[in-house]
Amino acid sequence: KYPDSVKMRVAGRIIAPIFLGIGLLMLMLDAEAGLHNPLRFFYLVMNPGSVMTLGVYFICVFMPVSVVAALLEVLRRPVPKGLTWGRVVRRVGEFAGSVVATGLALFVVVYAGVFLAMYPSLPFLHTFWVPVLFVVSALSAGLAATSLVGLVTDRERFEHMWLIKKSHVILSAIEMVVLVTMLVIVSSGSAEGAASVASLVSGQYAPMFWGGLVLLGLVAPFAIEGYPVFITRKVETSTTSMVVSVIGEGGVLVGGFMLRLLVILAALPVVYL
Repeated sequence: KYPDSVKMRVAGRIIAPIFLGIGLLMLMLDAEAGLHNPLRFFYLVMNPGSVMTLGVYFICVFMPVSVVAALLEVLRRPVPKGLTWGRVVRRVGEFAGSVVATGLALFVVVYAGVFLAMYPSLPFLHTFWVPVLFVVSALSAGLAATSLVGLVTDRERFEHMWLIKKSHVILSAIEMVVLVTMLVIVSSGSAEGAASVASLVSGQYAPMFWGGLVLLGLVAPFAIEGYPVFITRKVETSTTSMVVSVIGEGGVLVGGFMLRLLVILAALPVVYL
């Protein structure tokens, strides 16, 4: 039996709309032409054949659904013991809401990767592995964010959540495999792709790639979470172990950011060749 942490569940509901909103704001600020001519934003909803338009649809639905889910979780009240049907209705509603919200969240994550991978002029990104990498990275980052909340606010319960810890280690391993597979395939696919890969592994972006993404974002979290989960099988409660865990979870978030930054930086120079 795996313990339930209300605080972590509430945190997950709240984190999603807040950080997605921040991302949307940054995207709008970056779209200078759109800010200079706000009417251009309407084109984003008038072309359903565009991947970007579909992404806007998913985001516009996901945002209110996630906000409502967060409010319902925060304002949740216990159902009186005698109202059995009330409990059943609540559980069914919560399950249905979770399924809808999860589906929309996956669409939002997949859309970002698909949008980047759809342009043949960017050989480094024009591969099936980009959406896969983005999905795995997003799942890992989301789990890291909620785990940080669990470590700080509900550590005693969180330390017994072996399913979450195992999932975290497995996602880190999958992300490493997908990243290596993508780099090998892209490097062998074209001269431009090979140049982009070289800029990451041995070129100007190598320090960020090896230090920020690989070491801090993948290897360190994998080792920090994997050791107690698969080696010692002990629940750690010391202050030192908590600090190490926070570093591991923070590393996942840094790695997720570095991944998205580096794939863009590595792909852009090819456009100007």
